[in-house]
Amino acid sequence: MHTLEDVDKEKLPQHVAIIMDGNGRWAKQRGKIRMFGHENGVESVNQTVESCAKLQIPFLTLYAFSTENWNRPKTEIDTLMKLLVNALKRELKTLNKHNIRLRAIGKIETLPSKVYKELTEVMSKTENNSGMTLTLALSYGSREEIKTAVQEIAVKVKNNIISPENIDETVINTHLYAHFLPDVDLLIRTSGECRISNFLLWQIAYAELYFIDVFWPDFRENHLVEAILSYQNRERRFGKTSEQLN
Repeated sequence: MHTLEDVDKEKLPQHVAIIMDGNGRWAKQRGKIRMFGHENGVESVNQTVESCAKLQIPFLTLYAFSTENWNRPKTEIDTLMKLLVNALKRELKTLNKHNIRLRAIGKIETLPSKVYKELTEVMSKTENNSGMTLTLALSYGSREEIKTAVQEIAVKVKNNIISPENIDETVINTHLYAHFLPDVDLLIRTSGECRISNFLLWQIAYAELYFIDVFWPDFRENHLVEAILSYQNRERRFGKTSEQLN
């Protein structure tokens, strides 16, 4: 089993994004309700955040709640939101201990007022931390993010603030929820599913994808290490040939 010591610190991904999938199926395997899986998934979040902080990975983004998740049963949504509030309260000390800054992307204004208040308070209390940036994607959908950016740019074009010929990738990026994040280097999805599920579609254009057949509540440091080692063994060409890179 590999450990953090096996990771080449000179070839770290700068931005790791994770689709934390499989809580419900993990609980079902054990004859429990879905919320049992969500509750146990919190420990996986804690371990992953601490491991990335130890490796000094600059950016970690977690897909915590999608725009589509609002379609789930109300009881599940309410419990998820309660878990989120409790986790934010409990982990503030840990975030500051590890010099981690918390940020969020998505339509966070649509979150319940108690969740929004706790989230913004923790973001404010960690905003001066200069280590890893931990970003939670909450009420987030990438198509919604891109649509909103297009609308904002269109208004600026209409008002002669931006000319159409000056719209480039940088302009588009500055209008995204995740404008403060670099492109994703490594995207991990747990549970064995091999899809992106409307997550950071713009930002993963050249990401290395890693799908693991482990439910999120079972995801531990060794699984993260395996994903990073896989990343480090890949040749990232960005459209070039191997000979050009060498």
